[in-house]
Amino acid sequence: MKTVILLVISNIFMTLAWYGHLKYKSKPLVWVIMISWAIALFEYIFQVPANRLGSQTFTVTQLKIMQECITLVVFMVIAYLMFGETLKWNNLVSCALIVGAVFFSFGF
Repeated sequence: MKTVILLVISNIFMTLAWYGHLKYKSKPLVWVIMISWAIALFEYIFQVPANRLGSQTFTVTQLKIMQECITLVVFMVIAYLMFGETLKWNNLVSCALIVGAVFFSFGF
């Protein structure tokens, strides 16, 4: 469970670093790059320990697939909160397929 929590925190920082700057399109590109890199540092502070801990239980492939699933969920929440984007039916189908990938990756 620690791995999942750390990955969620890491992905919050990652999504803010990758997409948060789009709220500040009038700011100079150099400024948003520097801010994004500063935020991304925190992504790695949580992501590296998550993978180290997770590798004791999961395969590298399982960790990656889990991380991608978490990334999509975190992204959708932030896209809604920051940009007002809502889910469409094709987004939900796509997410269901990713959840299916997680299911099969863990060999259930």
